[in-house]
Amino acid sequence: MRLAITCGALSGFIAVILSAWAAHGLGDIVSAEDLERIKIGTELQLWHALALLAVGALAATRPARMFDYTAWAFVVGTIGFSGTLYLQAFTGSATLSFLTPMGGVALMAGWLLLAWYGVQQRR
Repeated sequence: MRLAITCGALSGFIAVILSAWAAHGLGDIVSAEDLERIKIGTELQLWHALALLAVGALAATRPARMFDYTAWAFVVGTIGFSGTLYLQAFTGSATLSFLTPMGGVALMAGWLLLAWYGVQQRR
């Protein structure tokens, strides 16, 4: 629960800062293509920050190991997906770009884990 809430809040904070920077001046520093990478990264990061907060709230009321797995999938996925997009946008290096789709898979896995938890619940 603590991991999900802490990482969700920090991730949301970072996403808002980068999004605001992208809207107010970052276009003077990076190319339009890199600005689009940052936009995609911040959108996915912000959605998954909210998802982490929801997982933390669920875990507080109904503790389950599945929430730990879900939170880790969202954290690893956000770093892998959004982090590599930011890295490429700011450095021009595509060295770690192979991690971007892996991050996306981790994000999808988090959603599937959450769905699996829902399926397992009694009515």
